[in-house]
Amino acid sequence: MEEEDEAKCDCPSGIPAWVMTFADLMSLLMCFFVLLLSFAEMDVQKFKQVKGSLTEAFGVQRVVSASEIPKGTSLIAEEFSSAAPQHTLINEVRQVTTDDTKQTLEFTDALEKSENQDVEGQKQKEEISEKTAEDSLKLQNALAEEIEKGLVEIETQAGAIIIRISEKASFPSGAAKIRKGFIPVLKKLRVALSEVEGSVIVAGHTDDRPIKTARFRSNWDLSASRAVSVVHELLKEKIIPEDRFIVEGHGDAHPIVPNDTPENRAKNRRVELTIVQKNDANTETEMSVAKPEVEREIPKQDPESSEPDPLDEITVG
Repeated sequence: MEEEDEAKCDCPSGIPAWVMTFADLMSLLMCFFVLLLSFAEMDVQKFKQVKGSLTEAFGVQRVVSASEIPKGTSLIAEEFSSAAPQHTLINEVRQVTTDDTKQTLEFTDALEKSENQDVEGQKQKEEISEKTAEDSLKLQNALAEEIEKGLVEIETQAGAIIIRISEKASFPSGAAKIRKGFIPVLKKLRVALSEVEGSVIVAGHTDDRPIKTARFRSNWDLSASRAVSVVHELLKEKIIPEDRFIVEGHGDAHPIVPNDTPENRAKNRRVELTIVQKNDANTETEMSVAKPEVEREIPKQDPESSEPDPLDEITVG
């Protein structure tokens, strides 16, 4: 009877055979990774760097205990504190100051500084312009007779005084020696310049007619020699320091009128004295005297045979 019951019982045959293989594989993998971990080394410095980067990225804050309560200005005030704020992801600004007596902190406005500098610069320009006008009037009064005769012209331009000496009474044609009759005029000019401050730029100018003689190779030589002759005469009696003068020769490069008529050529033959004014700090003003731009025509005359200008025949006084 019992044998029949055992034959009828349908018992399970157990777990599948592949489970044993899977279990063995998992055990081997676990041992393998444990072995890898035992061989690995921890880089503490790199770990701290990664930790710090994550802390900044996620906005983790750490409050440091202080010996005294941090003090700062109110966020409602319009002034900015000089302390550097601590940047956080939350809407919180921490600024520290050591002076607990101030209600607000002062700051300097860069725009206000710039405006003050502009005002000071404009004030200095106005003072220089006023001084230039006063000195120009002083020179005009000293040379009133020569100005009336047309021997000298005085002009104020860009913070400088320009004294223009014409050639007709000062130099013979094609020469750099001053006429004797014009020396008294330079004496008066010498005294007037001694009472005026500023550097003096003496520049000679000619017309566009070429010149080539034994003494002057070109108009550049002639213009420079005439400027030097004027400076030598002004330096007599030693009432004006030599370091005030600058000599220039421009030839026919800067005419004031076109060289198309004898009258205009006579106007271009001149010597100009430009007085550059100085400010209170004894520094020369940054200026450039505007040179007249006049169209020039290349002369077609023979350089060896140029006819003299009728205005050059001036009798010596």
